[in-house]
Amino acid sequence: MLKLKERFMTDNNGRRIGVFIGISSYRRIIRNLEELESIRAFDEAKLSKDKPIPIKQAIKEIERGR
Repeated sequence: MLKLKERFMTDNNGRRIGVFIGISSYRRIIRNLEELESIRAFDEAKLSKDKPIPIKQAIKEIERGR
């Protein structure tokens, strides 16, 4: 589990409206989110009905579309 030492920013009524975290915590959060996005994309691709194609063919199709 990711441990955070966050500090909250509040408005004049004491309601939390923002959060401050250290840069290293921020970077870890971003890395974790990117990894989760990759996992989600992989899972979606596995469930897809699309027929897989070789990577070289995929690259050619992408470059043709530019």
